[in-house]
Amino acid sequence: MIKLNLQYIAFSFLLLFFACKEIERFSPAADDGTPPGKVELRRYIPLYGGARFFYNIPKDEDLISIDAVYTNPNGKSFTFSASYFVDSLDVYGLPSTDEYTIKLYAVDRTGNRSEPLDVKVQSLEPAFTRVASSIQVKPGFSSFFLDWENELKQDVNVYVDFTFNQNGTPRSLTSVFSSNLATDRRFINDLVLPSTEKVGVKVRVEDSYGNTTATIDKGNISLLEDTKIPKKDWVLPKAADSIGRIPMAFGDGLEGRSRYVIDDIIDRGDNLNFMHTHGRGRTGKTADGNMPWNFIIDLGAYYELSRIITVQRHSGGLANISRGQYYRSENVGRFKMYIWDDAKQDWEPVSEHFIPVPFGISELEFVKKGEAGDMAYMYPDNPKYTKKTRWFRYEAVKGFTSDYTLDDANCLSEITLYGRKSN
Repeated sequence: MIKLNLQYIAFSFLLLFFACKEIERFSPAADDGTPPGKVELRRYIPLYGGARFFYNIPKDEDLISIDAVYTNPNGKSFTFSASYFVDSLDVYGLPSTDEYTIKLYAVDRTGNRSEPLDVKVQSLEPAFTRVASSIQVKPGFSSFFLDWENELKQDVNVYVDFTFNQNGTPRSLTSVFSSNLATDRRFINDLVLPSTEKVGVKVRVEDSYGNTTATIDKGNISLLEDTKIPKKDWVLPKAADSIGRIPMAFGDGLEGRSRYVIDDIIDRGDNLNFMHTHGRGRTGKTADGNMPWNFIIDLGAYYELSRIITVQRHSGGLANISRGQYYRSENVGRFKMYIWDDAKQDWEPVSEHFIPVPFGISELEFVKKGEAGDMAYMYPDNPKYTKKTRWFRYEAVKGFTSDYTLDDANCLSEITLYGRKSN
């Protein structure tokens, strides 16, 4: 037992000794005036818009990091650092596959730099130019949208310059979208133009290092036309009444009423204008679970549908300046749409949608986005009209919580449909 204790004490002293030596490396000390030795490069491998350097670490007791400095063609310098614990360092921000020079330094704890090692490198195609080459522009209903790929998930800004004539007046506008998603789709909405009026579209992409592509002309596009379908003739089935074996949801729970969903009045902090399933959404009869539930509308006539705008429950306080429940629990984050096929006497699936949660915006911006509603095309990848139908079904599948996985959505404020009357 005594022997074991002595071994434990000796081991503890060793740990304390090395810990103290490590603390000394980072503790304040007088500048010895001697820079570390020069970095010795072993090799580099090209990355997308950058390079990864492998090197031998100089022997210097107060070495703190290895730095790489890159100066872009505009004269702006970027510094990338790696701890002395590792023997590799990544550098990004190279604007093309041309040859560029990166300076590698060894740095000690008082800031002394070694003599630079100049390394000429050529990168793979950078992310921002890859994104630019993948951009597709497609016309939509009173809008157009852009699809792009960013498999490297690097931060980019996509600038969209578009021009058109409105009531004889030329207009030029620019929208900017920031993204780091592997695939993304962004909309330019509310362009109420006839299909005969062309919209000119140009794009450019910028990365976080200040690199920007040349402007890419995507040509002229003609937007599709539709109109808001009037709600005055809409009729709702009674709760639990089935249309094609699908029961209408119960929406009159607590403060909610189903009729509020089609009254053209959105929920605000002072009016409680929404439906509420109160856990009876699935069948409309018993509290056997809340989701999925179906909201069915008799349109009163035959229409070909183009898009939908849904508005969530807000309940964000009387001042109407706080986020409230927008893009949160009790609201629908994922839904499916169906139309009734007279010939087959069955519901025909149209599409499924996830409402994206805005990121990095203020409370007031949440309110503005929530009040504007969330638009979705019936056919998002190829905007067009549905076949004619008199019945529309909205199936609430999941809420927003836990990445759209929970059955916690029991409210909806408003449904607005667009399209054209069928002849």
